[in-house]
Amino acid sequence: MNFLIKLIISAIAVLITAYFLGGVTIGNNQFYSGGSAEINKFVTALLVAVVLAFLNTIVKPILTILSLPITFFTLGLFLLAINAFIILFADKLVDGFKVDGFWTALWFSLILSIVSSLLDKLFGKKED
Repeated sequence: MNFLIKLIISAIAVLITAYFLGGVTIGNNQFYSGGSAEINKFVTALLVAVVLAFLNTIVKPILTILSLPITFFTLGLFLLAINAFIILFADKLVDGFKVDGFWTALWFSLILSIVSSLLDKLFGKKED
């Protein structure tokens, strides 16, 4: 249940970030064609959240290990580039999610992490 809440929070964060950042478009996808345009956008954002969760779990550790020397010499700043590449990879995988280029993906990943953490603090599960 906690995983579903995190996915919904991530989908809302994707929608908010795409709304405020030019160059990122969330539209209709091929998996869901019914309902209004807002529901189609939310379903697309939910697919983006699922794909990003998968890529961050499987692909990001592999890329981080392979790029360890570059990450070391850039004092960790290359991890921002890895995040941007993961956003661009999600752009290729999810129909209806478009990112204009590398710099837009970099800004999208930065703003998405900030919005996602704020939403998680507001609506996430409270731990005692």
